[in-house]
Amino acid sequence: MATIKLEIVTPEAKTYSDDVDMVTLSGTEGEMGILPQHMPLMTQLVAGEIIAKKGLETIFLAVGDGFVQVTGERVAILTDMAILAENIDEAKAEEARQRAEARLAEKITEEEAASAGAALAHSLAQLKVKRRQR
Repeated sequence: MATIKLEIVTPEAKTYSDDVDMVTLSGTEGEMGILPQHMPLMTQLVAGEIIAKKGLETIFLAVGDGFVQVTGERVAILTDMAILAENIDEAKAEEARQRAEARLAEKITEEEAASAGAALAHSLAQLKVKRRQR
């Protein structure tokens, strides 16, 4: 069976790189599935979940906002956060969610609100992915 190379890069490191059978991710236009030989495209990635299928294995990652480039042979993702499900600390993600929500409830500048909104999106993505594993 044909595969497609999935590469996920954050400012800190290459988080994931492997050949997979299918990738599901959330773009600005909604959720999309990408198979080998997919038509080329570029889109914006929204914070949420990436699901990669590799044989009988399913890999779950929490991701932040970013960009996706798809060719027939590769899915390249540049994002500000990418964490494998097994590396997510649910208690820390819940604390981060609560802090971000409390910060958003305060009277803050637009820049501070954008930062708190991003932190909230990151924590919600992590919680969604981690809680799916139960």
